Amino acid sequence: MAETENNEPETPDEAEAPAAEAPAPEAESAAPSQPVEVVAPRERRRRARATKAAQSRTRKARTPEERQAERVEERRRKAEARRVERTRSREKARSARTGGADTESTPAREHGPGRQKTRQGVVVSDKADKTITVRIDVTRRHRRYEKIVRVSNTLHAHDEANDAHIGDTVILRECRPLSRLKRWRLVEVVERAE
Repeated sequence: MAETENNEPETPDEAEAPAAEAPAPEAESAAPSQPVEVVAPRERRRRARATKAAQSRTRKARTPEERQAERVEERRRKAEARRVERTRSREKARSARTGGADTESTPAREHGPGRQKTRQGVVVSDKADKTITVRIDVTRRHRRYEKIVRVSNTLHAHDEANDAHIGDTVILRECRPLSRLKRWRLVEVVERAE
């Protein structure tokens, strides 16, 4: 009971620390002998919700400014991750397109100022006077799924001489509006129907 001035009584924290460390090896050795509790998924979710609710109750209240700053930081982090992923996918697509060779050449655009579009298609109707209906078939590879996609649309074109007939393959050129539907003009008949 006689304590010297140099030996102060242990604080409660120091007294508990060795005691807490001692049972740990016993608990580790005892854990494998006990059967592992199997928890149903619903029960696991319920416990997780309860734990989260308990944590939110014990967490100190944040000001609206702190919550907003946290949201802004989260958005910034996600935007950075999206940017990295998009850059990676673009590089991958570019290398797949060029066969590994990384060339930075953009194809010439079909349509520009003062340049009219041209289309090739098959005549599906020539009943109207000086007008033909042409089906344009486009086959292309889907950008994401790589599947071949076939799309067709019909254009009404002006045929001044009633030259084209059903089944002919023709070339059309864009022009000013000639009627409610006609915005194309017949350039030439490439192949006649038999």
